[in-house]
Amino acid sequence: MRKADVPVMLDRTRDEVAAIQRLWPRFEELVGLRGRKMYAMVDTQAGTYAACTPVREDDDPGRLGLDTGTLPGGWYLRALIAGDPPALYARIAPAMQALTRLALPADPGRPLVEYYRRHDEIELWVPVP
Repeated sequence: MRKADVPVMLDRTRDEVAAIQRLWPRFEELVGLRGRKMYAMVDTQAGTYAACTPVREDDDPGRLGLDTGTLPGGWYLRALIAGDPPALYARIAPAMQALTRLALPADPGRPLVEYYRRHDEIELWVPVP
C-alpha cells in the first residue's frame, strides 16, 4: 500500500513498554480521542516511540507541549491484528517482528507504524523500498 506524507503532532518516549504505557494516556488526554486518527511511529535505530495524530487546522501543538513532524509516506507492507485490549497490545511487537521478516529488506529510513483503527483493531505498517 502506498501512503502520502501526513503532518502530525506527536509526543516521543523510549521504545520500552513501561514508557509507552505512560505516554498514551497523557497523549490521549492532551489531544482528545473524538474524531482523531491515532498512530504510533517506532524508530528502531533511535530506540524511540512516538504517539501521533494528524494536525487539524484548529490544533496548537506548541500550546499542548507537543512536537510536530511527518508520518512518512511511501510503500508499506501491512497487516491487521484484532482482539480485546490489553491482550491486543501484547501482540503488537511479535506481529510487527513477523511482518518485518516478510518485508525484508525493510526501509531503515522510515519508522514502523501502528495505526489504531479502532479500540480492537490495529494496522501494522512496515516500510519497504
